[in-house]
Amino acid sequence: MRATTQNNLTQLTTLPYFFPVNCYLVTDGDFLTLIDTALPMSANKILKHIAATGLPLRYIILTHAHGDHIGSLQAIIEAYPDAEVMISDRELQLIKKPEAYAFEAQKPIKGSYPKVFPVEATKIIGEGDMIGSLSVIETPGHTPGSISFLDNRTRAIIVGDLIQTQGGIAIAGDTRPLFPFPTMGTWDLETGIASTEKILLHHPTLLAVGHGRMVPEPTLPLEQALTRAKKRLQ
Repeated sequence: MRATTQNNLTQLTTLPYFFPVNCYLVTDGDFLTLIDTALPMSANKILKHIAATGLPLRYIILTHAHGDHIGSLQAIIEAYPDAEVMISDRELQLIKKPEAYAFEAQKPIKGSYPKVFPVEATKIIGEGDMIGSLSVIETPGHTPGSISFLDNRTRAIIVGDLIQTQGGIAIAGDTRPLFPFPTMGTWDLETGIASTEKILLHHPTLLAVGHGRMVPEPTLPLEQALTRAKKRLQ
């Protein structure tokens, strides 16, 4: 597992050279928040990184509920049973019934949703909620219930699979031939374009994604990704 730290944010990457899957540890004063939990094989190494900080894990928050983002959730909760688990209501509903609502883009719901959520969700979160220093931003596109997290101290933004950087920066659904897998699990590119425009309004200083390396000062790369994605829709 590769660990890369930028200020208060540590990216933990499973299979960095073959199929990079990221989760993130956020140091927030005297506690930690874990964003996503990567693959089942990631659990032991994630736990070692948490233990090495000497800080308690207070929150586990999920960008979405695909299997490569919740794979170690149960194992980590067993190690830290007092940690609160947070996810959007829309993602929980997609596990129960993977269909679009009438007001959403009528596209197939894709990706590896579990048959049941592996643990009890402590809290449902949505637009504007705060988890420590992190603000919740609803950013559907990869899935209808995807959410992102903005660190209000540094303006780093963690977007899950809304955007990828592996194989070249792109909005999920705008296929990158060197790493096409996010597209294979993406629900609606047009909705993802709107969500990417939304995160640009927050003027992020660092972009952290589910697959690929973090990007500092991401405004120009995101604008280029938007241009490319809009051309694909035409």
